[in-house]
Amino acid sequence: MILAVVGGKGGVGKSTVAYNLGAELGAVVVDADLAMADLPADRGPDLHDVLAGRADPVEAVSEGGPVDLLPCGRSLAGARACDPTELVAAVEAVRDAYGRVVVDCPAGMCGDVGLGLLVADACVLVTEPAPAALGDALRARALARELDAGLAAIVLNRASEASPTDLVARELGGPVTTVPESAAVADAQAAGVPVAAHRPDAPAAAALADLAGTVERACGARSPVS
Repeated sequence: MILAVVGGKGGVGKSTVAYNLGAELGAVVVDADLAMADLPADRGPDLHDVLAGRADPVEAVSEGGPVDLLPCGRSLAGARACDPTELVAAVEAVRDAYGRVVVDCPAGMCGDVGLGLLVADACVLVTEPAPAALGDALRARALARELDAGLAAIVLNRASEASPTDLVARELGGPVTTVPESAAVADAQAAGVPVAAHRPDAPAAAALADLAGTVERACGARSPVS
């Protein structure tokens, strides 16, 4: 299974969702934001090295942390040296070795987002209850449809009881999991660990576990919403 996590707008919590989904699903998380990597880095080879032909994608997976991760470099030189079109082959190689991959796609609508969706069996769309974020989410949803990446779930992040959950489900056309605004999420992110490992009693941890269950059911049935 290859799952792409996308969010049309930056800052909606996409990388946090991808990291926690990797933990819940027992998947390797690939940080595919080639220009603005946001997930924990390691000292070994990274995705920049893989896409520049300097490292094998499977050997670049770091297994030393709480989540197996293929990190991305943070240097401009590394981003310029890599060939983004090699991403599909790299992700497929990791899938073949590990079985499950979560791809943390870049924010926005750049071509790199399309590559992540192109290789994915399904996607999770992350947004928040703000007009700009929801507008960008609609555009990301349209791109997923064009590339035949079925929609496994929608995450309405930083949600409250007043958030328009039904409207989001209707407009984006998929099941919505609400993740509440929570200090536990920020604290876990600062510690570099999944929310469930840091604060298993937090409502956000339960919401992320529910999200993983939704993804499991969608991808297990091999028929995520198109």
